[in-house]
Amino acid sequence: MNHCIARVVVISLLGWWPSLIACPLAWAAEPSRILIVVGPTNHPPGTHEVAAGGRLMKHCLENMSNLPNVKAEVVYEWPDKDMRDSAATVVFIGDTFPANRLPNAAQNLMDLDVMMRRGCGIVCVHYATGLLGEDVKADGDHPLLRWMGGYFANRSCPHHESLAKIFPQATIKPAASQHPIWRGCSEFTLHDEPYTNNFFGGKENHPATNVTVLATSMLPPELPKPETVSWCIQRDDSGRGFAVVMPHFYRNWKNEDLRRYILNGIVWSAKLDVPDGGVQTTLPDLSTFQPAAIEPPPPRAPQAKPPAKS
Repeated sequence: MNHCIARVVVISLLGWWPSLIACPLAWAAEPSRILIVVGPTNHPPGTHEVAAGGRLMKHCLENMSNLPNVKAEVVYEWPDKDMRDSAATVVFIGDTFPANRLPNAAQNLMDLDVMMRRGCGIVCVHYATGLLGEDVKADGDHPLLRWMGGYFANRSCPHHESLAKIFPQATIKPAASQHPIWRGCSEFTLHDEPYTNNFFGGKENHPATNVTVLATSMLPPELPKPETVSWCIQRDDSGRGFAVVMPHFYRNWKNEDLRRYILNGIVWSAKLDVPDGGVQTTLPDLSTFQPAAIEPPPPRAPQAKPPAKS
């Protein structure tokens, strides 16, 4: 009897085998899905370039030679429920936090709350780390503070004012060099706009115990002190948040350390293992991603003062 059962099992498996050969992906694991939400911007060409930046991140994430099976999707409006439900992490890029800038902000935040409660990651790049005064309570409270651990407080905020200034040379140094996000990266120097005096909550403005300061820069040059320019959080809901306040200039995506650092952060927020040497990608020419411009407009020449009246 046992031999008969065994023969039936073998015959059945042989019957399935052609379909398995015809469709080898049937046994492959589902890809990790990363959702990239592009918000509005009114910055001049060559700066921010949020749509091109979103496409660039998608390309890099889907072409990591040492971390396959990642699928990224870029959207330019609020994502639908299927996208939100399938995302391992959501990446925002835009002029201030896109969830507050896109239509139906209150509903957007409720949708995000559902995502965060199930342990979805969240990442904000450059100005997407920012909130306006109209977005926050009088004491600065906002869900982003809990989801990501901190934010850039626009000058319109009543409780705190972060600072935005372009520096010819800002050196970004590891503050937690053993963290997976720093794998394969070294300190780097950029002509960029790393935001300073970012807000982490409370009157003392200290990061919470589950927030890790990842990177600092000694700014401003004339009165330097270590300013936090990137951080991450391990939330109680098991989700992870990552913030980096660069790049302002689109051309700085060419910097391999900055680019790998951001990609590592996205991968980490999706609960994937960051490879020992960091993620490995090859970047095509920046024009591939259709920015309005790669280089920013030249700075305006100072206006000559009119002669004093006698």
